[in-house]
This record gives sequence, C-alpha cells and structure tokens, in this order.
Amino acid sequence: MDGPASEAITRVPGSILFMCGMNSIRSPMAEALARSMLPKGTYIASAGVRKGEPDPFVEAVLSELGLTSPKRQPQTLEELEDDFFDLIVTLAPEAHHRALELTRSSAVDVMYWPTPDPTVATGTRDQILGAYRDVRDHLSGLISSRLVRLGASS
Repeated sequence: MDGPASEAITRVPGSILFMCGMNSIRSPMAEALARSMLPKGTYIASAGVRKGEPDPFVEAVLSELGLTSPKRQPQTLEELEDDFFDLIVTLAPEAHHRALELTRSSAVDVMYWPTPDPTVATGTRDQILGAYRDVRDHLSGLISSRLVRLGASS
C-alpha cells in the first residue's frame, strides 16, 4: 500500500521496518519511538538504503523523552537479521523507491511518511536541535495516529 491507502491497515502489524537513506537519523528515531509506543510483542527494526554514521543529535532529542536510539551501528537492508516484515514505513524518497522494488512480488504493505532531513538545518546548536525535535515529534505523531490507534481499536 502506498500513501493514503494506509486506512486499509486494521491492526498493529506484527513486524515493522522503518527505512530511510542512511539509518542514522529518521529511521532509528522512528524505531526507538515505535518501541516505546507499540505493544511489546511487535518486532520493530530500522535500516537504510546506504550505511551512515550514528548522529549525536538523535540521542540528545530521544533522551529528552527518556528514550535511547538502537544500540548498534546504522545498518543497510542487506545487514538485517530478519528480512520479512508485515509493514515497511519509508521516510525518504529513495527508501520508498527501494522498498517498492523489494516488495513488488510480495504481500508486504509499504507506507510512505515523507519526513524532513534535519541535517539541512543551520544556525545555533539550539536551532539545529529544534529541527531534530521537529522530526522526532512528527514521527511520534504519525506512529500515534497511524499505528497506536490500531491497537486501541482491536
């Protein structure tokens, strides 16, 4: 599924993959948020199209909520331990295109949640942190409205 058709999901998927470009900011942030918000039995992972480096601003904005980012290095799709997911949530255009390629012949739902890249922010440290907080809050809102509500209605 792509975009607005997301209403077709009627329950929290058993396994969710969050994908972005480098698995260093948006997807690990979404993974940490989803782990804190979704049922404990839900398998949640994240990966990137390319390999990136951990971003200290991610840890800073997650720690404000009492969360931590995944305790591993950013990983690519090829490095995932498990490669079957009920739902793939893509957060960047290149990740979305890659997910659609990978799932062309499988029954995996793909949702695209366009999410800004906070690394383009400039200014003071506080202004840059503000951009990362905006992404964190954007992802938290999407997880809550599109996934957590499904658990409440089942």
